[in-house]
Amino acid sequence: MDLQFHLKDIHAVASQFWREMEGKKVFAFHGEMGAGKTTFIHALCDEKKVSSTVGSPTFSLINEYRYPQGLIYHIDLYRIRDEEEALRSGMEDCLYSGQLCLVEWPEKAPGIFPDDTVHVYLKAIDNWNRQIRV
Repeated sequence: MDLQFHLKDIHAVASQFWREMEGKKVFAFHGEMGAGKTTFIHALCDEKKVSSTVGSPTFSLINEYRYPQGLIYHIDLYRIRDEEEALRSGMEDCLYSGQLCLVEWPEKAPGIFPDDTVHVYLKAIDNWNRQIRV
């Protein structure tokens, strides 16, 4: 997947993402601040019919959401100093749980991800357009 899209089309792109990533469980979202990582993850959760409000886990580190097929862990490593701190947070349990894991700022703890992690790169083209590359 490598495409540019307008933010008004984000749900269509999220739907396409899930179709193309069927069977994958752990996703690492890379991008600068403001690239749209959290916004895209919200759209991904909407497409999975998450039953609760999706929020940014910047301060809680890990948010857990229910959807019809199980759980989604939304993890934000922005405030993590290193891999050791990430491990103490319980993040590793989420990554190897078999549930969906959507992780922002994975470069803060690169060594703890499963080998089959899908790396997703988001980039802001301008205020309304984004690029996604998997």
